[in-house]
Amino acid sequence: MLAYGAIALVTLPGQPNQLPGTPNDVGPVQATVQGSSVVRVPGFPGVKSGEDLGPADPSLRLSLVTLLLKPSPGQQAALERLLEEQQNPSSPNYHRWLSPSEFADRFAAGADDLARVRAWLVGQGLSVEHVARSRNWVAFSGTAGEIDRALGTGFHRYRVDGRLHFANSSAPAVPAELEDVVGGFWGLDDFRLEAPKRLRPAVTASNGDHYLAPDDLAAVYNIAPLYQSGIDGTGQTIAIIGQTGIDLADTRAFRSMFSLPDRDPQMVLFGPDPGITGDLAEANLDLQWAGAVARNAELIYVYAQDVMTAVSYAISQNLAPVISMSYGGCEQLMAGNSPSALRVLGQQANVQGITWIASSGDNGPAGCDSPGSPAAMNGPAVNFPASLPEVTAVGGTEFDDDATYWSTTNGANYLSALSYLPERAWNGSSPGHGILASGGGASLFYAKPWWQAGPGVPGDGARDVPDVSLAASPDHDAYLIELGGALMLYGGTSASAPVFAGLVALLNQYLESNEVGSQPGLGNINPTLYRLSLAAPEAFHDITAGDNLVPCVGTLNCTVANPEIGYSASPGYDLVTGLGSVDAWQLISRWSLRNAPTLMTLDTYPGAIALSDSVRLTATVKSSDSASTPTGSVDFYLVGVWLGSVALSGSGGAATAILTVSGGQLPAGNDTVTAFYGGDTSFNASSASATITVVLPLANSAVSAPPPKASP
Repeated sequence: MLAYGAIALVTLPGQPNQLPGTPNDVGPVQATVQGSSVVRVPGFPGVKSGEDLGPADPSLRLSLVTLLLKPSPGQQAALERLLEEQQNPSSPNYHRWLSPSEFADRFAAGADDLARVRAWLVGQGLSVEHVARSRNWVAFSGTAGEIDRALGTGFHRYRVDGRLHFANSSAPAVPAELEDVVGGFWGLDDFRLEAPKRLRPAVTASNGDHYLAPDDLAAVYNIAPLYQSGIDGTGQTIAIIGQTGIDLADTRAFRSMFSLPDRDPQMVLFGPDPGITGDLAEANLDLQWAGAVARNAELIYVYAQDVMTAVSYAISQNLAPVISMSYGGCEQLMAGNSPSALRVLGQQANVQGITWIASSGDNGPAGCDSPGSPAAMNGPAVNFPASLPEVTAVGGTEFDDDATYWSTTNGANYLSALSYLPERAWNGSSPGHGILASGGGASLFYAKPWWQAGPGVPGDGARDVPDVSLAASPDHDAYLIELGGALMLYGGTSASAPVFAGLVALLNQYLESNEVGSQPGLGNINPTLYRLSLAAPEAFHDITAGDNLVPCVGTLNCTVANPEIGYSASPGYDLVTGLGSVDAWQLISRWSLRNAPTLMTLDTYPGAIALSDSVRLTATVKSSDSASTPTGSVDFYLVGVWLGSVALSGSGGAATAILTVSGGQLPAGNDTVTAFYGGDTSFNASSASATITVVLPLANSAVSAPPPKASP
């Protein structure tokens, strides 16, 4: 397993002070920021396993460590409101995306804050290299000794899984005067996310197994009607994220073999060239299969020494409206570094109109144990960045078919699948393979987003993973890829993710072609996916068979009597396959399906309370007429923190949901509570907000509060 999680940002060769198209001049550096006290900030998830070899050499050079600049509470609240409005068809901000510079002006640090941070860094003897185009991070360089003196981190060498690494040995510290600006640090180590390795040679399938060619996938998931209507990715762009160089001969051979249009990917290197590494098979899989689905789309291969560097660059430069990323890591190690600061990266992508697709992982419910491990030893966990609410997490299925679903001979372009193939949850775990299953579970860091609602969605208050799934088994039936001049077989959710990214590119083209005034990009597609699962269930294949159960040893929820952890597929949403797989034609052609609108009001009683009191929240959802009444449930949130979910009850076109909240659950002062209705098969979603005043008790006196609102 990866024993540590961290992210580094690397500048472009020969441009140490400025990114392409990025203004770096934020004013002259003033006098060093002085502080009488310091505070520890996120930036140390910790080395969880391995051998500590003692202090690192103080002369060790760390290039481009990244300091994250956090938005103010007001900026964060405004960003979250805008993200909701961008997905609300009745809002004037619907699909009105921002440019990176507009994001910076509205939601990032100002020039004064940047100057304060730069002044402090320079005053500590560190070299400020550049400021991100979006002004939400600053990169600097220095030796381990210099950074230790500035941040008080210490640096140690570690041996993990037989390899040598370095990492900070404690959380970084900054002057207390900068606590309101600094959100965390990346790049204080040399650990990297690793690509999964489930590769084997393609052989003659004399045992009746079949391998997936592009036209097979088009038949199974009903993509062919889109091609027949001219929807093939023309005019669209997908950014594929990697951390290795590639050999274009592989992609050319793959496209030639399956009669795909000749289209080389555009290569975008960010930082020092990593060369061709062991991640080559992953890069080939992502490029070849995203392009096999969106056949005429432009592919941009964005790569760096660290895959998180590459995705950060793709977002900051707004390179494409669709991003596909087949890498992930233990959420506790990755997001635990700085959950809120990392989430802003996903929010920035969405507010710019970018749809970010990521694999849910191949370690079943055990996101902190490596695929292939004999058993789960670190408890239930999910993978980051799939756990971000702003990312569409793609899980895995396995075909549950027989020979009757396949032709006995290959047709043109090696087509042999006859139609949709029945599916079950992908779980290839076995004593020989170890843990190997569709990643899924509940986030430990991110609350359940308002749109994640519907039959089967757990009432756990957490962001649940995955959202959708597609074929992922490396055994039944594997994807064909070209690698080093030979056909190879591959599987896992790192295959289903780029396939789904290709479908999103087709969706973008369809909407641009069929909807007047449609703007490129869709941002976060998750709200619409969950709405359509109710409004157009024919767009999904509900997976109800299989599980992602894996063996476990000595961990949470693992007992001698029940030595497995995981989840089972079930009707509706589940923590193995999400909403299920998709029928591409139905999903895309019905994407803009609009049900009847609803209007929500939110009343509070009383409007002002003490910490020892309770407040009653009453959400009323009304239809446009009294002929039918909205059904489902309402979720209540306090600035992204889930308070609870209540089923609607009512008739005559109006239904209510009532939640009682104690004052102890709310911060003192004026709190904004928001209620979200996710819609049903007949009605669209809606939301409303209200303010509650929580009054602290006065010393030696009774609580004095404004008069309460009248009871509804």
